Amino acid sequence: MTAPQPPAPARAMTGGLLGPNARNAWRAKAGEVSLLRPVRPRRPLTVEALPQRVTLDLSATALVIVDMQNDFCAGDGWLAGIGVDVSPARAPIPVLGGLLPALRAAEVPVVWLNWGNRPDLANLPPGVLHVYDAEATGGGIGTPLPSGAGRVLERGSPSAGIVAPLAPEEGDLHVAKYRMSGFQDTELDSVLRNLRVDSLLFAGVNADQCVLATLMDAANLGYDVLLVEEAVATTSPAYCLDATLYNVRQCFGFTLTATALAAALSAPAPAPPGEG
Repeated sequence: MTAPQPPAPARAMTGGLLGPNARNAWRAKAGEVSLLRPVRPRRPLTVEALPQRVTLDLSATALVIVDMQNDFCAGDGWLAGIGVDVSPARAPIPVLGGLLPALRAAEVPVVWLNWGNRPDLANLPPGVLHVYDAEATGGGIGTPLPSGAGRVLERGSPSAGIVAPLAPEEGDLHVAKYRMSGFQDTELDSVLRNLRVDSLLFAGVNADQCVLATLMDAANLGYDVLLVEEAVATTSPAYCLDATLYNVRQCFGFTLTATALAAALSAPAPAPPGEG
């Protein structure tokens, strides 16, 4: 009886990369295509979190920053224009300013997820419009701001821009959203799948509204979800944030502090773990 033969080793193939990024690419040349994606070594990071300590893989993690934009966070934006105190919404700005360099240095993709509606509002149902113009007075999405800072939540308008002093860098990704959840009617899931990420860190505003809605959809789609506590905020009453933290820990994933995340990122990298 002939003994079974071991499989032939994979043959190295030269040729050009074909894909949306270096994480998800084929290699192709005349007459031949390799479907073997690039191998990404694991980069484990252990961080204190609730309800349990978490070890995640930095090579399969992305940061999603929700609605850190002028309409919600700037003094001449829409919320401030209707009398809302936006100082709570600005609280994540210095926190993110401290975290972003370390996360970028760790090659964690940064995704800016902002409201950015079509000027014709063609994809918005009445229920979405009602949130911003409950009495149909014409003062909601797409209307000019009295401050001259653009049109409310409109793509390409200053109101949809990232609030200063936060600023995107080359290589960051931008996705416009049209609902409380950034997954509905957008390409966010496709972008994340092409990045080949499993775990998502969440930051931004409002924690109990758009951040939570996006996080819940992410969990329902199978992503690991982690809410960075000081990097989220809300203009809602304090109990709304308390309930959000409780529900994330109880039902969807984990919460961790920006301090714990920064400490873990600055710690010496452990030796590569053996396969168990």
